[in-house]
Amino acid sequence: MFRPLSDRVFASPQISLDDVAAAAGQGIGLIVNNRPEGESEDQVSGAQIEAAARAAGLDYLAIPVTHAGFSEAQVKAMAAALAGTDKPVLAYCRSGTRSTLLWALAEASRGKSPHALSAAAAQAGYDVSPVRALMDMLAANVG
Repeated sequence: MFRPLSDRVFASPQISLDDVAAAAGQGIGLIVNNRPEGESEDQVSGAQIEAAARAAGLDYLAIPVTHAGFSEAQVKAMAAALAGTDKPVLAYCRSGTRSTLLWALAEASRGKSPHALSAAAAQAGYDVSPVRALMDMLAANVG
């Protein structure tokens, strides 16, 4: 269920409380919730996921992304989260797409190759073409 985007970052559709335990068992150290609260009636709340994560010894961070798109603050927050840990990271939203797009933007802002990021996302079953131009711009502005 957790799709690898890199050797230490995974994307997933909405996770359950049981998935938190599975993530801990797979060595995940940080769960990033990219889903806004109340997006659908059947989603597990961020507070419940956070409590389960902390009980399992995992870090938790919420960077909610709506369908309106991505802000500079969200990209910076994701980049800081990725840079701030050497532990494996699991990011989730409704389908995993927003998490993947935010990961790609954050990594491009840190100087990673947009081409390589696009290929990695495609390997995991995600399409980053909606943000590819922004990835190129972010990567070009590094340094």
